[in-house]
Amino acid sequence: MKKKKGISYAKWGYIFILPFFVAYFIFTFIPQALTVYNSFFENYRQGLTQIGPNFVGLRNYITLFTPDANGTIDILKYAGNTIILWLLGAVPQILVALLLAIFFTSYRLNIKGQQFFKTVIYMPNLIMASAFSMLFFTLFSTVGPVNQVIQAMGWSDVAIDFFARRVTVRGLISLMNFLMWFGNTTILLMAGIMGIDQSLFEAANIDGASSVQTFFRVTLPLLMPILVYTVITAMIGGLQMFDVPQILTNRGGTPNRTSTTLVMYLNNYLDGSRNYGMAGAISVIIFIITGILSMIVYRSLTKKD
Repeated sequence: MKKKKGISYAKWGYIFILPFFVAYFIFTFIPQALTVYNSFFENYRQGLTQIGPNFVGLRNYITLFTPDANGTIDILKYAGNTIILWLLGAVPQILVALLLAIFFTSYRLNIKGQQFFKTVIYMPNLIMASAFSMLFFTLFSTVGPVNQVIQAMGWSDVAIDFFARRVTVRGLISLMNFLMWFGNTTILLMAGIMGIDQSLFEAANIDGASSVQTFFRVTLPLLMPILVYTVITAMIGGLQMFDVPQILTNRGGTPNRTSTTLVMYLNNYLDGSRNYGMAGAISVIIFIITGILSMIVYRSLTKKD
């Protein structure tokens, strides 16, 4: 008597996930490997002449960390700018998103029209960053509506150049990043809170726990995996910040390059001279910084049970 062959679900599972790994290998892993490879070569265009590719070892990395005539190491300056801009936008974003998520998912408050509010807070995320930047550039220019209102109210006799001050430029960039992404973060955190077993909240209520105690003893610990994910993805997005400061400052990173980010610095080597060696070295450094900061965030927000 013949035995019937069973279905190998593991085999079909591997077959179904195979396209992802193939696509990842072709479109992500190979470009990453080539980026690291190119970082050890001199390969750029000077006018109509193509220089290289010539193997130069670590010279591109040494050049990046060599101080200029003013004693400034550009890549460290731009890394600092990027981290500051990310913190100014991400910290309020996560705090406000967490408060809104708790507010909308509270069974005590029982807020009506949650779908409407979800749609409203997510709408800024649908606007392209370039369009957002052009809008803010128009609003806060010397002849824009904001300056007109300030002068009409008598708060200033002359137009304020918001793009000539480090505080206002960084503030506008951070505000735009906050407005574009807090809705997405709110919805993620709402999904995490709604996935917590309701009986835990009921037990805390029966035991006489206050709302603050329930949040710190029940909600926050169980929400931590989603919160860690949102913080790390926000950090990765912040380190890749490019379009908002690029358009708002007209590629200049004004004032005095205090709003120039790492990816803007990277783009300078790809635009014009097409210096693939230096661009590759900067990409590798961004990757290392991202990995280190991700590990720090992960270790800081998680603990062993």
